[in-house]
Amino acid sequence: QVQLAESGGGLVQAGGSLRLSCAASGGTFSNYAMGWFRQTPEKGRQFVAVIDPSGTGTYYADSVKGRFTCSRDNAENTVYLQMNSLKPEDTAVYYCAADPIGVGGWSEKGYDYWGQGTQVDVTV
Repeated sequence: QVQLAESGGGLVQAGGSLRLSCAASGGTFSNYAMGWFRQTPEKGRQFVAVIDPSGTGTYYADSVKGRFTCSRDNAENTVYLQMNSLKPEDTAVYYCAADPIGVGGWSEKGYDYWGQGTQVDVTV
């Protein structure tokens, strides 16, 4: 059983930065594709980024491309989301997710395991 735990959320002013972390336990982390999603009441759950098992391939939603960077440390079983130039519209609960098959993708249906989420609030 894979368990995921996000951390690093908080309150930040527009233009600021945050780094989210997602620590994984159980299973073989280096086999997993890892995704980041965010959720608001208005928009539901949306894809943010995905990183392949080796960490050499990433893909981002257009809304965060050029501002967010996803990386991973397989020795530490942790995936990161560096968020720069934050905007109020980035306010959401951010979730990490794991696909043990290693594919991931932009759809939440591609992931079997989810963290509990961490709140990010961006103020003007």
